[in-house]
Amino acid sequence: MSAGFQAVQWNGAKIRYDAILLGLVAFYLAGFILIAASLHPPTSAAGWIDLRIKAFGSCAFLMLSTVLAIGPLARLNPRLLPLLYNRRHLGVATFFIALAHAGFMVEWYLLESDIANLAGELTSWADYANFPAGFPFKALGLIALLTMLVMAATSHDYWLGFLTPPLWKAIHMGIYVGYGAAALHIALGAMQSNRHPAVPILLFALFGTVSLLHILAARKSAALDIGDDDSDGWLVVGAASDIPDGRARIVAPVGGERIAVFRDGRILSAVSNLCAHQNGPIGEGHVVDGCITCPWHGYEYRVEDGCAPPPFTEKLATYRLRLRGNLLEVQTAPLPPGTNASLTLP
Repeated sequence: MSAGFQAVQWNGAKIRYDAILLGLVAFYLAGFILIAASLHPPTSAAGWIDLRIKAFGSCAFLMLSTVLAIGPLARLNPRLLPLLYNRRHLGVATFFIALAHAGFMVEWYLLESDIANLAGELTSWADYANFPAGFPFKALGLIALLTMLVMAATSHDYWLGFLTPPLWKAIHMGIYVGYGAAALHIALGAMQSNRHPAVPILLFALFGTVSLLHILAARKSAALDIGDDDSDGWLVVGAASDIPDGRARIVAPVGGERIAVFRDGRILSAVSNLCAHQNGPIGEGHVVDGCITCPWHGYEYRVEDGCAPPPFTEKLATYRLRLRGNLLEVQTAPLPPGTNASLTLP
């Protein structure tokens, strides 16, 4: 294969992150089971399994909601970026909690000698048309689990390099399908069997919070876009002096990719706003020691030509710049990745 493999490297920050993550998961599961068992003590082995099903299922949905909230939170508040750097660990852990939830459900059917009924529920095709009351909600849970399996299995950067960032990102956008399926799985399952108001309140609170954060982050991203269309294929960025030193202005050509125009002292450069690693919004990053640094995972590219410093080989598409009086303009047609198209101010 064309992509290389490198074993995952842990550092002190990642070890602390994983330790806190595992501690919180264990605390939630233990607390859920202890509190629920004290309020309604199970009277059979099947009852204890059902309690674990609910504990692990609710934990998985809470973790999945957190996974999807981290991205917009980091865009709204850069101080939360350390959470984004380790998000894949949370995502993989979420899959294993969801897998345990499904495993306990299968265990319950085996204990009741009713596994054939489980298969019947999933293959009773007429019930799929009976929405919502008779819809096989377990099928939605299976869709969510399979989606998380794909996300977890391709989380390593090996798959990012092998599939290429655009395809990898397109595949991982499927997590929103999985999230919607998980929400419906709860709405048609847990809410039907448990009429306590806490269930719909928590479900809609989590789903609504995730949706609101994405809307706010999208509005912030749109507010960063500037530039006026020009018939000759150039966009007006504004006065070069208005670009903060070490930062970028982002322009959005009609029907084209966003362009990040950086200033590093007297050097100006324009690069694609999509980081070559995971298509992160590199225009929201800053220049450190002559390198544009992506805010998502810290990938670096030289200001002059958009090339990652050796031994790394990633490259960004660059764009020509020109000054017309006091106004800086960028050409909307991209140059080959790694082309030196920087402009030095007088």
